Amino acid sequence: MSYYSPKEIADISINKGIEKAQSSMTAMAVLGFLGGAFISLGYLAYIRVTGTMPHEWGSLVTLVGAAVFPIGLILVLIAGGELLTGNMMAVSIAYFARKVNFYQLLRNWLLIAFFNLLGALFVAYFFGHFVGLTEGAFLEKTVHTAEVKVNDPFWVAFVSGIGCNWLVGIAVWLCYGAKDIAGKILAIWFPVMAFVLIGFQHVVANMFIIPAAIFAGSLSWSDFLPNIIPVFLGNAVGGAVFVSFLYFLVYKKDTAKFRSLPVDKKIKKAG
Repeated sequence: MSYYSPKEIADISINKGIEKAQSSMTAMAVLGFLGGAFISLGYLAYIRVTGTMPHEWGSLVTLVGAAVFPIGLILVLIAGGELLTGNMMAVSIAYFARKVNFYQLLRNWLLIAFFNLLGALFVAYFFGHFVGLTEGAFLEKTVHTAEVKVNDPFWVAFVSGIGCNWLVGIAVWLCYGAKDIAGKILAIWFPVMAFVLIGFQHVVANMFIIPAAIFAGSLSWSDFLPNIIPVFLGNAVGGAVFVSFLYFLVYKKDTAKFRSLPVDKKIKKAG
């Protein structure tokens, strides 16, 4: 077969979670920065594709933008990067399997969130503002997109975050299950495209689009944290509960003592 079974994916995800939790500070800093930048580049592509399309095209505009957005997660998972939302799935299942402790999980999430933020701010400022790729003819789209995010009440943003990382976590899960690059790209593409089409909120993507509007002078930093906090929490529930915990219950709960087997070459290639 050209893919792993769900039970095998659970084992791969646990081992991936262990690796992520045990990463060095240097690895988390570099890969976290790249992860935030890659997701932001995907969002930048979305803005550039949809920003000047006619409003009369309706939801077709969103469909076209959603079709290019997944490039960010493809780069993270295939080229190499650490992304908070993916780690909310992978490190969590390792935690449920008792292979990492809560301190390791929290440390990984917070550090990767910080370095993702740096990568997102870099793209938002230097490519979006300094080069002007989110401004000029594209400013209206940038500001409107950011305003939609920040105008959601706390609990709406929270629940939207759950839906987002349910799909993003599944994209990562499916990517781990594919054995070749083409399969990984397809596994990532459709769940991510779906979350963008639906309009769910992704914490790292918001770390790009909201500052892009702020740098353009259309929003303020007081709008930033009130959005990031509920979306962060919602993404955590979506990835850790709706993906990791549910699959852990099915595939690993009855395993009394899960042994972290050596990751063979095939498994290393799976993510």
